[in-house]
Formats: sequence, structure tokens, C-alpha cells
Amino acid sequence: MRLLADMHISPRTVRSLQARGHDVVRINEIMPVTSADEAIVTRAIQDDRVILPQDLRFSAILALAGGRSPSLISLRLSSSRIEFVDAILERVLSSIEQDVMAGAIVTVEDTRIRVRRPPVR
Repeated sequence: MRLLADMHISPRTVRSLQARGHDVVRINEIMPVTSADEAIVTRAIQDDRVILPQDLRFSAILALAGGRSPSLISLRLSSSRIEFVDAILERVLSSIEQDVMAGAIVTVEDTRIRVRRPPVR
């Protein structure tokens, strides 16, 4: 899976995902960390990447845009501890891959996953 990790995603998590075979870059590796969220969305579309944030900003932007891409995996977890985030991602990524590749906004919580197809209203 080709992912664009937001700045709230730890570099250690990015390395862990890369070690598991995912093509992951963190925003600071390809654009200024001060880039507007809309610019990040544009870059994700250009690079055919799924945005991986740990906040809700991108869900609203994508819902308002009404397009089918980019896909989004939004983490809404009770802990931002790296080990916890890594364990959740390891558990859920394979189960949501088809949805994400088809175009989806996926919200990952501690015990549930919600998949919404764009356009979201």
C-alpha cells in the first residue's frame, strides 16, 4: 500500500510500515511541514498515495471535496504510543486494503473500523 503519513505519525511507525513492505513516506520527506492540508491532499492525489493522519482534519476536507481520491485511513485511537499505533496498523491494514484501493475514507478506532465511500455527505 502506498501511504502518505501525516506529521502526527511517528517516524518509527513509518519505518515499521516500510519494514512490512508498505511504500510509506512522511510529509516532511517530500514537502514542507508547513504545507496546507489542501496541498497535502493534492500531493497524495498526484503520487497516488493514501493519506494516513492521526487527526480529523483530512476527513472534513475530503468529505467537502466530494471526490473519490485520495483515500484516507484516519486513526482515532485512545493512545498515540508508537507500539499501540503500530499494533493497530498491523492488525487492520490487510483487512482494509481493498476498500482503500477502491477509494474510501476509513476511520480506525481501538475496537472498530468504519469504511465510508466517497462522496461522503
